[in-house]
Amino acid sequence: MTQTLSPAPTTSDQDLAARPAPARRTPRPWVPRHVLVTRSAAERPHTAEVLRRCEAAGVTDVRMLTSDRITGLSEGSEREVYARAKATMALVVAPPSVLKPQPIPPSADWRLDLARGCPAHCQYCYLAGSLSGPPITRVHANLEDVLAGIDTHVGRGGVTSGTDARGHEGTTFELSCYTDPLGLEHLTGSLGAAIARVGRGEHGDASLRFTTKYAGVDELLDLPHGGRTRMRASVNVDEVADRFEGGTAPVAARLAALRRMALAGYPVGLTVAPVMPVDGWQTSYAGLLDAAAAATADVPGLDLTVELITHRFTPASKEVLTGWYPRTRLEMDESQRAEKRTKFGGVKHVYPRETMAEMKAWFTDAVAERLPGAPLLYWT
Repeated sequence: MTQTLSPAPTTSDQDLAARPAPARRTPRPWVPRHVLVTRSAAERPHTAEVLRRCEAAGVTDVRMLTSDRITGLSEGSEREVYARAKATMALVVAPPSVLKPQPIPPSADWRLDLARGCPAHCQYCYLAGSLSGPPITRVHANLEDVLAGIDTHVGRGGVTSGTDARGHEGTTFELSCYTDPLGLEHLTGSLGAAIARVGRGEHGDASLRFTTKYAGVDELLDLPHGGRTRMRASVNVDEVADRFEGGTAPVAARLAALRRMALAGYPVGLTVAPVMPVDGWQTSYAGLLDAAAAATADVPGLDLTVELITHRFTPASKEVLTGWYPRTRLEMDESQRAEKRTKFGGVKHVYPRETMAEMKAWFTDAVAERLPGAPLLYWT
């Protein structure tokens, strides 16, 4: 059965996804062209809230599926498949394999997935090659089941739980491994629900973490967060953000959102990713750190951390990304990279050892100088 709220726009999905994001202008919150609700998801209480939010956001095509299968997304050219998928959000029930929290070092003890997929158009997308099939955004309607994983894993873990350096954070759960939850929050309410429950202490000594390239934090500011959720702004220099991060908020807007969250009592952080040795990178990244320092300089009781992640790619992700963005200028030249083996035997192409050592040394000193008191959690 298909429920159509009003006639669909005439602009094609392919045209929509092909448009470059305007530089230095905050885009409107993402509104999917198509929302699909699987049969099992339709029975979940959280679905009603998501559909209410979608209607309020102006979604005009909501389709109630008669099964749990999502079909018809792979028809057409690779570009057409990509465009259609990026304009689609599906409400699904996360299976047991997804519900069990997984280790996610060095960020947190465990990973929880409120959704899988992201509305942004980042040309280095971390999800490329990691999630199979067309890149639609799948929102998990069984929110209660997802959050139940906190109770089974609280008190366990080796990144923060029970450690000397970060034990004060409790058992940490990363919410942004496979999505940007803030970019979806106006449509789902899932992030706010998780923050409030953990903030009220409903899940013991647990804390949440999420990183974002968006800035719509209004709904989160007055939640009873209890200081148990760390919001991190994913930021980069203009040479990277303006060129490769389509559909996201400008970096200045992300820093302004981080400031607002910090003033609301949230612990916050900077995720500088992906770090790239662009021309004049020292000057550019120094300016970025200075901007972050200015945004947080007068926040009372500031709790700020820094995480640094260099650019890397795999053979699978390169194949996917060059299909999605055939004209990309993103450097993915294996001859300029070193190979790094994963614990599962896969290959990642990372910067050469000398480049990594130079950047790590510079960032270590620059963070200490420009953001004193903000611990550098890791460099990878």
